[in-house]
Amino acid sequence: MITKRSLLSLACTGGLAAIFPDAIRTAAAEAVSRMLVGFGAGGAIDVVARMLVEGMKDYAPSFIVDNRPGAGGRLALGALKNSPSDGTAMILTPASCVAVFPHVYKSLRYDAFKDFAPVTTVCSFPFLITVGPLVPADVRTLADFVKWCAANPKQATYGTAAAGSMLHFTGVSLAKAGRFEFVHLPYGGPGGIQDLIGGRIAATIYPIGTALPHVQSGAVRALATTGARRSPLLADVPTVQEAGYPALEANEWFGVFVPANTPAETVTRLNGAIRALVNTDAFKAALAKLAVDPVAETPKEFAQLVKSDFDRWGPIVQASGFTPED
Repeated sequence: MITKRSLLSLACTGGLAAIFPDAIRTAAAEAVSRMLVGFGAGGAIDVVARMLVEGMKDYAPSFIVDNRPGAGGRLALGALKNSPSDGTAMILTPASCVAVFPHVYKSLRYDAFKDFAPVTTVCSFPFLITVGPLVPADVRTLADFVKWCAANPKQATYGTAAAGSMLHFTGVSLAKAGRFEFVHLPYGGPGGIQDLIGGRIAATIYPIGTALPHVQSGAVRALATTGARRSPLLADVPTVQEAGYPALEANEWFGVFVPANTPAETVTRLNGAIRALVNTDAFKAALAKLAVDPVAETPKEFAQLVKSDFDRWGPIVQASGFTPED
């Protein structure tokens, strides 16, 4: 058996290069594995990526999170496309980057279906539709809010983290269903909540975890969640289906991809390592603190989910007429 100590010894004497040249190349390739994240440190997706890397120490001798923020996550996916396809490079990305952005941007640096191999989802979460003090206190339901927006078009505004995202197009879908004008304001992060609290915008659509503390404090009011079931964190808040708007049902997910030519056995190994971790009680408890749900699938199941979301959001994006600025 070739142990780590014997490998190091042979490498130092030059003997390994002569005896096992392929072993040297493999060991070098596996020296550092990278989990790319297309966003800065500290956000929910970065936190989940670090939880994965910390819990997968047996996957590789060295495993790091490689933050590549910019262009709403698109830069990191472009980097993954050109990374080694040996299982040492992967990305944790939101659904919007692969299921929605191909409909939004005429020119991407990647093809969501040709350049990547899906490994597994890690978690998912619905959105929360909230209103602030700009909206009268007697507006308590989503139906009430739609009526208010129709009667107050100049004040019917909503903030989200990003233009061209599922959050954005959930608002577009609400405006279409309610037949009113709903002006979208992208904040590039959670800043919309502060403008909501300050009465500068009427509503926000954010992941539950982003808005939850402010709902709990009473600073803003929750009208509906976009999940199929009520959130245990907000048991009194109805789903969009219960509120009479089933077409608004939406869940964002974080999923892991590798470069397209990664061998199937490597994808299977990585899938098994991630699913084993996601299904532990400790990982589930950590996700619960972020207000997200654990979801780990086979590569085939994950590929079907990506295609399903891609097909669903395409017509919504096209009907919106949205044109990105970048």
